[in-house]
Amino acid sequence: MLTRFSLLFCLFYGWNAGAWAQLSKEFIVEEKHGYNLVQVDFNIYKGISEIKRHIEDIPVHITCELSKVNILPDFNHQIKDQVLKTELTHRNVESENLGKSLSYKLFSVQNNDFDHTWKINLNSNYLYALNFHFGVGKAYFDLSHLPISNCLIKSASADISLDYSKKMANSVKMDTILVSINMGTLQANHLNFTNAKHMIFEANYGSLNLIFSDKMSEGSEVSATVGAGKVDLQFLNDSQPTIIKIKSTAMCRTTIPKNWKDIGNKTYVNKSYKENAEDLLSLNIDVSVGSVTIR
Repeated sequence: MLTRFSLLFCLFYGWNAGAWAQLSKEFIVEEKHGYNLVQVDFNIYKGISEIKRHIEDIPVHITCELSKVNILPDFNHQIKDQVLKTELTHRNVESENLGKSLSYKLFSVQNNDFDHTWKINLNSNYLYALNFHFGVGKAYFDLSHLPISNCLIKSASADISLDYSKKMANSVKMDTILVSINMGTLQANHLNFTNAKHMIFEANYGSLNLIFSDKMSEGSEVSATVGAGKVDLQFLNDSQPTIIKIKSTAMCRTTIPKNWKDIGNKTYVNKSYKENAEDLLSLNIDVSVGSVTIR
């Protein structure tokens, strides 16, 4: 009887330990010469991701902790036409249906509910073009001290956090930053530090929380589009010349500060607005169902 009990205990313990086992993997690119741009393509179906600067003088250093693994990430890199191209792909081989994916989104409150964690470390000595695709989970971008020429972020149902926590502006002129979410929330802080000519933010179902904490050195065109949800805009420095055009329906509530001027056709300007200002911030907001709030 005791032997049978011990066997059952060992089987249960072994199964339980396997269920919680974590597999650590590391991917490093050490080449430092022969290119003038680092292209980072990162495509995962699930997990908690963190993207930030590191001090180690290598262009790309990725670490991950994986659980319930049926297949390992595929990673490769090469130098071609003066571009260091790096690519990491982790595909969904668990055959999760839509209902299970939605349950992750709606009911997961802890990071380990998404099984995998990813850390993508970049270095300020290299120029980057970023191209990120996320499935389910969360992604945290801190782009402080990182020279970035383009930044494209797409998400199925992962919440995205975008920040410049050190309040250091992009040292190069960025052409475009795009964040496109099917279902989820974008929290974007210190957007004035992106130094981007074009900013495009989209959510089919969800919220876009966009904060400009200071004045931009040059003008920028911003587009924010939501199918069902909300756009919340905050301007913490009113010296930035700003014009906002809003496209909305009867099912969208709009809140505008009293000190902004309505110049017609759902177009509003702040007190610093000048039509030909070189540092003009021009925003186009489109919400079908939900709300637009300017603060």
